[in-house]
Amino acid sequence: MNGARTLCWAMTTGEAGMVSQANGLAQALGLPFVAKAVQPGIPWRWLPGHWAARLGVLSNLKPEDGISPPWPDILITCGRRSVAVALAIKRASGGRTFTVHIQDPRVPPGYFDMVVPPEHDGVVGENVFPTSGALHRLTREGLSQAAEHFRDRFSSVRRPLVAVLIGGQSKAYDLTASRMEKLAGQLLELTTRHGAGLVVTTSRRTGKENEAILRRILADTDAQIWDGTGENPYVGMLGSADYIVVTEDSASMVSEACFTGKPVYVARMEGGSKRFDAMHRQFLASGYTRMFEGNLEHWDSQPLDETRRIAAIVRERTASHDCKGSNR
Repeated sequence: MNGARTLCWAMTTGEAGMVSQANGLAQALGLPFVAKAVQPGIPWRWLPGHWAARLGVLSNLKPEDGISPPWPDILITCGRRSVAVALAIKRASGGRTFTVHIQDPRVPPGYFDMVVPPEHDGVVGENVFPTSGALHRLTREGLSQAAEHFRDRFSSVRRPLVAVLIGGQSKAYDLTASRMEKLAGQLLELTTRHGAGLVVTTSRRTGKENEAILRRILADTDAQIWDGTGENPYVGMLGSADYIVVTEDSASMVSEACFTGKPVYVARMEGGSKRFDAMHRQFLASGYTRMFEGNLEHWDSQPLDETRRIAAIVRERTASHDCKGSNR
């Protein structure tokens, strides 16, 4: 594959988690790529993707979506609502566009050249390449650079440094006030029992009440709790931390934490689902994570780098696919 002549698109419907996965894989291929965001309208978004692809979904898109020839040599998509557009592009290219779909496409996998779902989704097929957790944009170099960039900011926080990544309410989980009280109390124990320092980030899903609980319980510590203003310290936290505590509601956050190769503790929330339960069992069994009980122990864990593993498979399979320069 000649990177100078290979056209690659990373196409999603704009959700941050999906953009991170599609762009992360495109970036790992080492090719220049164009990020695209599409919003199929009604009724296309309601139809199975392989039906909508045959019924003119491309003509329904807005000009600003930028979906027009020359068609890409490699098309990476993520999320169910991008499926119809991906398959329509493959049809329009005469099958020359090599299509990679991240997550379960909810159509037979054979419609794509590659399907890359989380292992816990249970999708099977000859062209299916399951991953442990989610793909992402993190790199070793990026972690090191972010750690250096935030070194002065975190210098006043004690060691060992614990990065705490807190999500919130989702379809599968809920972060109740009582659960937040317990988590904050366990974090406080880390500062008293282990002399640890804390750098904490929350999300919009955490909720103001839970953030207030967290700040109240940790008020007398040197914990740095990001307030959402200024530069986002998330990657710097991952790069700088000695340990990581992450709530169980986000496959992306857990996967990114495990990419660091550092001890990762998963904090419980209310709820769960079969898919998330399966993912967490897999991570626990593989030694990537342990459940957070308010203690710190060190264990050896290899960095989980599924993005670059999948990128290597894409390169191998596109080498035998007639895509190079053929869509122009």
